[in-house]
Amino acid sequence: MADPLTPVLTKRWLSPNSWRLSTYEQLEGYTALRKALSGTPEQLVQLVKDSGLRGRGGAGFPAGVKWSFMPPNEDKPHYLVINADEGEPGTCKDIPLMMADPHSLVEGCIIAAYAMRSHHCFIYVRGEALHPYRRLTAAVREAYRAGYLGKDILGSGFDLDITVHAGAGAYICGEETALLDSLEGRRGQPRLKPPFPAAAGLYAAPTTVNNVETIASVPFIVNGGADWFRRMGREKSPGPKIYSISGHVERPGQYEAPLGTTLRELLELCGGMKDGIPLKFWTPGGSSTPMFTAEHLDIPLDFEGAAEAGSMLGTTAVQVFNETVSVPWAVMKWTKFYEHESCGKCTPCREGTYWLAQILERMVEGRGTAEDIDTLLDVCDNILGRSFCALGDGAVSPITSGIKYFRDEFLALCESNKRELVGAQA
Repeated sequence: MADPLTPVLTKRWLSPNSWRLSTYEQLEGYTALRKALSGTPEQLVQLVKDSGLRGRGGAGFPAGVKWSFMPPNEDKPHYLVINADEGEPGTCKDIPLMMADPHSLVEGCIIAAYAMRSHHCFIYVRGEALHPYRRLTAAVREAYRAGYLGKDILGSGFDLDITVHAGAGAYICGEETALLDSLEGRRGQPRLKPPFPAAAGLYAAPTTVNNVETIASVPFIVNGGADWFRRMGREKSPGPKIYSISGHVERPGQYEAPLGTTLRELLELCGGMKDGIPLKFWTPGGSSTPMFTAEHLDIPLDFEGAAEAGSMLGTTAVQVFNETVSVPWAVMKWTKFYEHESCGKCTPCREGTYWLAQILERMVEGRGTAEDIDTLLDVCDNILGRSFCALGDGAVSPITSGIKYFRDEFLALCESNKRELVGAQA
């Protein structure tokens, strides 16, 4: 690896009782908060802008720019909402962060809320993630008792309350406006935009929605400075990143590395391919990002590098598959997930994912035809860019990229069916 990284986001994870306030304070915990409260909100927003921190939830939008959208006046309440609804297949970075180091998220929330003049923060945790929910709730209680939350935090005159909210377990609630509807007690469905959350979000008030890893990075930026943060990663995608590596590797898990690290380097970190069976295909950011092949081993995994190669960095959920895996079978499994998780609000996604799943299931069972490939691509074309939110776009990514790189495997299913039909007729 060109620039080996001293752990930043994960540096406390292996400490004894790393989730306790006492451990956190021994390891520079809440020093960034004191530093932040001595400055102005405008200075903090500018610091995050200068650092180049980009959203770690998938879109990669500059965090400081997003914070600056929050209006400076306080005629309405300002809300900070943390998206901890980690539901993307293969993604496993926010849950271990909340389990091992919940106070880094809490401290980041306080700093971000101060920067945006918010006095109430909501952390929306995926409903099935019971253990991180409990650990995060305990960390919030510890912060209240220590004076880091509540009224007049550390004598600064700044007040903040944090509410940890458990969702009901719906993939769609990872979409920020569906999350806001769920927080308000309604069915989780994406909202039509505009208005955007910065103008009318939670309870129709100005709201900023950030990912867990994004906010947990903030205390380190406050303590280290923008230049220090920019020394890691690449020019347009600076900083460290937690890569979730799963599948056919020797040591799956979370690996912190600079943005721009390649899969070849990540495979070295996790011991290489399991049992030495060669790599066949992989996802750079979860199943909703177009897949890559063994030819893409040296693609820099940052926001620009992944996009230039025809995919997306997403949540850096690197799913690795060896040569024993059927691409149509994997694509069918992902598509059935999206069919199940579609909220049903818009027709292209609701109907399209259903038909995609039906066709793929028929093909995998050996009952497909060559025309099915064209039908799949046609349905994908009618979903892409036409659904209310990004779920539709994510659902078609594995199909279009699978056919792009492995069309022969899809054709083979159709050819075997054709031979069976000819044999039956004879």
